[in-house]
Amino acid sequence: MNAMPERIGWIGTGVMGAAMCGHLMTAGHPAVVFNRTRASAEALLAQGAQWRGSPAEVAADADVVFTIVGTPDDVRAVVLGDEGVLAGARPGLLLVEMTTSDPSLARELFYAGAARGVDVLDAPVSGGDIGARNASLVVMVGGSPAAFDRARPLLDVLAKSVVHNGDAGAGQHTKMVNQIAIAGGMIGVCEALVYGARAGLDLEQVIETIQGGAAGSWSLSNYGPRMLRQDFAPGFKIDHFLKDLGIALAQAREANVALPGAELAQKLYEELQAEGMGQRGIQSLVLRLSELASLDWSAEQTSSDGDADAS
Repeated sequence: MNAMPERIGWIGTGVMGAAMCGHLMTAGHPAVVFNRTRASAEALLAQGAQWRGSPAEVAADADVVFTIVGTPDDVRAVVLGDEGVLAGARPGLLLVEMTTSDPSLARELFYAGAARGVDVLDAPVSGGDIGARNASLVVMVGGSPAAFDRARPLLDVLAKSVVHNGDAGAGQHTKMVNQIAIAGGMIGVCEALVYGARAGLDLEQVIETIQGGAAGSWSLSNYGPRMLRQDFAPGFKIDHFLKDLGIALAQAREANVALPGAELAQKLYEELQAEGMGQRGIQSLVLRLSELASLDWSAEQTSSDGDADAS
């Protein structure tokens, strides 16, 4: 006889969370949901999810609760607050905390959960809005092996890769490695395209040419075309990336590790944020680097077809 599907609770129905919860519902898991703004959960409610008025109410009606919110402060409130997950949790609940957050907070949640008979995993993801929609995320997990084994079938619905990286906090540390790599890579992609624009190249052709070689990367293949289309809508917001870089750099200072590339990325993104672009996607970095090159990115892309034919 087949076991009943786990009842899931989902807290955080933003750009990524709504798609992720939807995949689990499609896989047959009944869901209860909460978000600070109910409007962003309406699509899930139409799909059959049930609304709850607080994270505690979600926890009371679920076997496994997923949280994916904004900042470490949001995580703390959602999990440890008076109306938080642990306030409504029964022993045996599994909490999968998927926000990119501070490794030390992940460990704090792990021990707070253990005191209440709740298993807690830190399980941040990479892949952005595209990965969430396509169920092709990469999930980096910290916590006990037994809790990981229980969560694995659910995480496999959301991801192309799910890895247990170690004890509590290890998932968040791995995500910091991921963000540091993205920071340097985004500078490289944007600088390369700015150089190509100044050289008068057909940038669509350039991306097609180099993405299959050593320069190929997820950022080049996914963000590069968005830059050419002037599409700066957020798959991942600058404000959120700066939050992540701040965590990574604080952890690095604590460990006496120099991260000059990440520091440069932080500076460039802070300049965009100061110009009011914090809610735009991280691919907007090309605007700052083209500005530094005294190149009008918008004009370059508008005229690129004509320039490519000139010889």
